[in-house]
Parts: sequence; C-alpha cells; structure tokens
Amino acid sequence: MKHTADLADAHGAAIQVSNPGLVHFGGLGRFGGPIRTVTVFEDNTLVRDTLSEQGEGHVLVVDGGGSTQCALLGGNLGVLARDHGWAGVIVHGYVRDSEELRALPIGVVALGVHPRRSGKTGAGVKGEPVTFLGCTYRPGEQVVVDRDGIVVGPSLLD
Repeated sequence: MKHTADLADAHGAAIQVSNPGLVHFGGLGRFGGPIRTVTVFEDNTLVRDTLSEQGEGHVLVVDGGGSTQCALLGGNLGVLARDHGWAGVIVHGYVRDSEELRALPIGVVALGVHPRRSGKTGAGVKGEPVTFLGCTYRPGEQVVVDRDGIVVGPSLLD
C-alpha cells in the first residue's frame, strides 16, 4: 500500500485529502481499504452491529458528529473489528480504552479519547456518504491512512 504523501503527489486533485485533526490509536500506523460508513450521534449500537459483520479488509468510517460527550469505540469493539477482518476504523468522534486499541493489529484514528461510554438506542444511518474535516467518504470508494494523513479516492489501492 502506498503512502498518503505519494498518493497525494501522484493523484493531485483527483483525490481528497482530509484536513488534520484525527489521532492514531490503533496498533497499525498505516491501513486502508474500501469504505463502509455509519452516521451516529452519542450512540455506538450501529457501530457495534456493523463491526459484527465480516469486514473483508474494509475501513469503517464513523461520523459521530464530532461530539465530545462520549466514546464511540473502545477495546471491545476493537477486538470485534479485528476478529471480523476489518482493516481499521476512522471515527469523527472519540474512543476509549486507548491502551487496548493500541495493542490490536488494526488501524484506528479518532479526534481523541473520552472515558464515558455512548448511549445504546440504536439510532443512526448506515451506508450513506459522510463528510467531515473537509473530506467526503463514500461507500465503495477507497481510503488510505498513515501517520501523514488520510486520502480518499475511487482507486487508491490498485
């Protein structure tokens, strides 16, 4: 998998480059794959349900609205992601159990850490494009994440 800087140089305006703001918490510093999305707000039930599906090397992009009130992903969901073959999770929100996440061989990036767990009502939307930090993530497109940033495009992994 190519580095994000190389992809940005090679593809120019044909790809999207996320604005800075997400921090690495998973055990992998570089990951990527086809995108799947969920939109939630202070509730991670749909995140859990999606990570319970076979990931097949996909990256789950969670638009949590950037809420600072709770975590949307923690150690248990990290294990679920690993066990179901997800390449990683991008969270526009917060995570917890950061030491547990760092020990897992998956990629996780988020805005930061928060010790409070989320609600459990099941509200949210799955499979729709989501936009945050200047980048739109569309299911089926591809994303590459490394310590230099995040790039999104239709064919980055070819």
